[in-house]
Amino acid sequence: MSDKMTPIPFSSFLDWMFQEYTRNQTIFGLSRHKFFYKKNPDGIRIFDEYLETPLGPAAGPHTQLAQNIVVAYLVGGRFFELKTVQKLDRLRIDKPCIEAEDEGYNVEWSQELTLDQSYGEYVKAWFALHLLKSVFGFSESNERGFIFNMSVGYDLKGIRTERMDRFINELIDASQSDVFDRYRSVLLDKLAQPAFKRLLDKATNGQINDRYPQIIAATEQISAHISGSVTLSTMHGCPPDEIEAISRYLLRDKGLHTYVKLNPTLLGFDRVRDILDQLGYGYMALDQAAFDHDLQYRDAVPMLRRLQQVAAEQNKTFGVKLSNTLGMKNVRKRLPGDEMYMSGRSLFPLTISLAHKLAAEFDGQLNISYSGGASIYNTKSILETGIVPVTLVTDLLKPGGYARLNQLVKQVEASGWQEQATRPRLDVERLRALSQSALTDRRYHKEWREIESIKIPDALPVVDCYVSPCREACPIHQDVAEYIRLVEEGRYLEAFEVIVATNPLPHITGYICDHQCMYHCTRWDYESPVYIREMKKVAAEKAYDQFLQKYGAQLIAPSNGIKAAVIGAGPAGLSAAYFLARKGFEVTVFDKRRKAGGVVQNVIPDFRLPQSAIDRDVEFVRRHGVHFQLGVAEHFSIAALKRQGFKYIFLGIGAGRARHLKLDQGEDRVLDALDFLQNFRQNGDYKLGKNVAVIGGGNSAM
Repeated sequence: MSDKMTPIPFSSFLDWMFQEYTRNQTIFGLSRHKFFYKKNPDGIRIFDEYLETPLGPAAGPHTQLAQNIVVAYLVGGRFFELKTVQKLDRLRIDKPCIEAEDEGYNVEWSQELTLDQSYGEYVKAWFALHLLKSVFGFSESNERGFIFNMSVGYDLKGIRTERMDRFINELIDASQSDVFDRYRSVLLDKLAQPAFKRLLDKATNGQINDRYPQIIAATEQISAHISGSVTLSTMHGCPPDEIEAISRYLLRDKGLHTYVKLNPTLLGFDRVRDILDQLGYGYMALDQAAFDHDLQYRDAVPMLRRLQQVAAEQNKTFGVKLSNTLGMKNVRKRLPGDEMYMSGRSLFPLTISLAHKLAAEFDGQLNISYSGGASIYNTKSILETGIVPVTLVTDLLKPGGYARLNQLVKQVEASGWQEQATRPRLDVERLRALSQSALTDRRYHKEWREIESIKIPDALPVVDCYVSPCREACPIHQDVAEYIRLVEEGRYLEAFEVIVATNPLPHITGYICDHQCMYHCTRWDYESPVYIREMKKVAAEKAYDQFLQKYGAQLIAPSNGIKAAVIGAGPAGLSAAYFLARKGFEVTVFDKRRKAGGVVQNVIPDFRLPQSAIDRDVEFVRRHGVHFQLGVAEHFSIAALKRQGFKYIFLGIGAGRARHLKLDQGEDRVLDALDFLQNFRQNGDYKLGKNVAVIGGGNSAM
């Protein structure tokens, strides 16, 4: 696969969309079931335009190519912050440039397309969205309903170059653009083709004919005013007078509604360091010098007040975009370069704290556009403060992709967001509460994602090169995905059958398995894992009796005439006996204890593992024809077993010897954990004294 972005010719682009839809009911891989239809007239006016929903993709990988913008629109995004462009448009971008295993990091800060290519993609997307709205009726409004917000950088000199100036001017008014005229002609020519009309007719189940003249007329009338607003992005360390000069230029000379993207460094090094440490991100290597060279809060506030005045004089909207990514040292070296920029859930507490600080400074009279760790867990709360719009990048890079935006749009649409978005000022108190809760909400603590990676160490197969990491991580490679699906569907007996095909102790492992499967669950990359062990327990509890009723005597396999002895009735011995019995061996299990189960029977407290779970699994093994001789003498003879006709002998005596804790004094008062638990389980009482030290922090210690 190439790492170079290559624009698709517009004619091919149009064919691709509708041919794919008629064939698969998808557009660029997105199922029609994820398409968003605006069912009400609710919306807001911003930048002198009508906006149907307050969400969309932020400037970044999701707003470079036209197909990305199309998919974001299909799922309900309506505010598109186009990828930031600058005069240097032929830079070599080292790859990989983005990592989003948990929090996001990137080392890429420029567009990967040339200015001309970027402009072509935005015009292509502009026409495509109008066409899709006309064909599928995504909105009942006659207004466009979506906004293209250009994003430019990084200094005034570069922005005023001839090529950048043309780029900006032709987004403001494309009526003199050859590209705009050419793409309109391509679209009109395509609509005039009978084959394309048949394609659209098929895509809409024959609903297009009556509306076709209106679709053509609407295409002819598509506005050439693509964007009337801009988000200014400046380099980290850009002087305040440069930021102000660019903003004045965009407001006065270009007549653009202007938002300035600010950095979380405005909180100051100590505050940022404190928040990150408090939330478990102490490993992030901040650079004090970067904070010192960046825009300072004492300079930012008066600058923003002056720019508010300039905007008022020009009858334009001015505000801030919060926030940029947070620069730091690239100590991980998973990405190229010495610096990297952090985003995602770890950025949210910083950005929302900065939003509150600025909102309080301006008594709520500051327009804020938000993008800093926005997700399903906080976007509704962000909008309730009066902040609008909210855009995303890192969250859309996670599994689920654009469908995550669809989920967000549905949540927000049901919340009555329009009322909050039209308030005369921000709700400072709500912002204060939200910023404070971000410091205690476990979803923003590093430990919320308990694992670093779900990847397995083994290489993937050459063909069918995908595996379930949960299944691979399981020591017995249980078909986890299959039995979870069956439990979900309420098919408990079938789920139980899948489980006991490889696991004869479903009740015991339903309580105390160390569930490596869960630590390799792909849902970690969504939000939190499936509780796989719990699903196993559900299947066992609901289907055990039904399984015995169904199979009864059939559980005992025809004998092969071979006797096998299993020494030890713990989990290993029980499992060996089970699988040997299923193959027809005549199996006898020997154990010195009076009850089978080994450590799980004699050591593990019943609050961790109820006796009923052990009894059921032992009985399950017994039902398969396994015999038990319990309470036997410890010093029996292997030779004697062989004389009794046992051809095979399995040793499952466990590994219960403790590691001795060496102390300078008082070793006689050191108790081994297993000995203690075993004695306590059997005797129910233990005289320890008043002061007890527990060495360790694992399950035994707890």
